[in-house]
Order: sequence, then C-alpha cells, then structure tokens
Amino acid sequence: MKKARYFAEAERLYIVEQNTINEIASRLKLAEKTVRLWKEEGQWEEKRKQSLAQKQSFHEELYGFERFLMASIKEDMQANRKVDPGRLYTFARILPLITKVKDYEDIVGKDQSKPTFDKNNIPAELIEMIRKEVMGEKL
Repeated sequence: MKKARYFAEAERLYIVEQNTINEIASRLKLAEKTVRLWKEEGQWEEKRKQSLAQKQSFHEELYGFERFLMASIKEDMQANRKVDPGRLYTFARILPLITKVKDYEDIVGKDQSKPTFDKNNIPAELIEMIRKEVMGEKL
C-alpha cells in the first residue's frame, strides 16, 4: 500500500530533487530502510546519474547558444550592421537564464575547459526549447 502511494514521489525526490534517503524518509514519513530498498529496486542511482548527465548536456548547449548569439550580435554592432530584431528579442528573453548559465560556467571553469558550440549542428531539442520558452511558440 505504501509503495503504490509513495514510490513515484520518493523516486522523483531522489532523482530530480537530489534529496537524500534520510530527507525522503522524513518528508514522506517512511522508514529509511523502505526508501533504501525502493532505491535499489528502482535503480534510482543509475537514473539520477542519467538525469544529471542530461542536465549537464543541456546546460552546455544552452551556454554555447547564448555565447554564439551574443557574439553574433556584438559582431554586427561593431561592424555598424543592423541587428536583426528577432535575435535581439531572443537574447533579451534568454537574459533571465544567464544566471543559470553563469553557474554552469563557474563549474566548467573549475575544469579549465569550456564547451564549444557548432552553429551548423544545433540539436533539435534545443531549437524546440527556444521556440517554446524564448519565442513563446506552442509546439
């Protein structure tokens, strides 16, 4: 009965929210042993690693896109060319996300490496995210 009621939420708390076993047990009023068993049974550790890898990959893509867009706008401004209003609008909409990108940059800076961005190879997921979140289009 407990499993049917709490398993999915406990899994989400562990994988997405990055809560500890103790925090989950306390929050859902479950025994720590129960949560540990569910963790093993549901392979939460592997799922957490996958989730973190996907998140890091997305941050790399977003960081690269933001840097590319900023550089292209700056280049046009320095060359006294008219900057496409769509690019300016997109950049303005991305600005609230820059804090997250900066956090990512700080993490990457510790590794002494920076992600690269190939403007000819933009992932479809990134394009969809931009259309939905930045341009306000419905998919």
